Amino acid sequence: MFSSEVTVNYRHGLPVITLTLPTRSELCQFTVKPMVTTVGTFLQDVRREDKGIERAEVFTTDGSKVSDATLMEVLLMNDFKLIINNTAYSVSPPVKEKLSSEHATEMEDIKSLVHRLFVALHLEDHQIRKERELLQKLDRLKEELLPLEQMKARIMDSADAKTSRLLWVGLALMSTQGGALAWLTWWVYSWDIMEPVTYFITYGSAMAFYAYFVLTRQDYIYPDAKDRQFLHYFYRKSKRQQFNVERYNKLKEDLAEAEESLRRLRQPLHLRLPIQEINGKD
Repeated sequence: MFSSEVTVNYRHGLPVITLTLPTRSELCQFTVKPMVTTVGTFLQDVRREDKGIERAEVFTTDGSKVSDATLMEVLLMNDFKLIINNTAYSVSPPVKEKLSSEHATEMEDIKSLVHRLFVALHLEDHQIRKERELLQKLDRLKEELLPLEQMKARIMDSADAKTSRLLWVGLALMSTQGGALAWLTWWVYSWDIMEPVTYFITYGSAMAFYAYFVLTRQDYIYPDAKDRQFLHYFYRKSKRQQFNVERYNKLKEDLAEAEESLRRLRQPLHLRLPIQEINGKD
């Protein structure tokens, strides 16, 4: 059984919904902003006025439930049913006079002007607050990175020193090998005896380079081999000193991202910030 105790009237261009509160048994008027207020917001206002309301829902005339996210402007275009506790109200909103095309255009212009004024008044505060948050994040990241940077520098110095020593040891071994072959060729034996020896040494070196390729899938190029050995020493010493490489890389990525965000935030032409405000902060 439906009751007609819910009415909708327009005052000063805004719909006013009048209904009887079940617990207090008194009429209560709710003025809604059709383009802003949603069905869920309207129902929350009704529950707030009467704490005894346990159920408040809106259905279409065919029995379909209306979503809480639906704007009241859409709801008031057609008849609907308002369920409060166990009582169902049949609501028939009055037909709102259609605006003329000129009036509608004026209203759209006013809405656009209000939107631009809102952006002009609040964008600067938002950007300044965002800049402050980014600066605080940069300070925090730099503070966390400082001890890691110092540890990384020490590990890199140690790895570089070991790599350099390895290169010098390689040069010394090659020089020793060349001197030994020359001594055996001219002072101990003859070239006829040493020629097969040098051949097998050359062949053994080729096998060693090929084995390097099989193991690393890379050609034996001196700069690449040096970098590979440097990384080997670096990661081994990092593990020994408990230097978290993954955490360090993540902090560096976050720092670069924050710096890029701050750089974009300080572009006055990109975000329409006042130039004098940016110059004052730089």
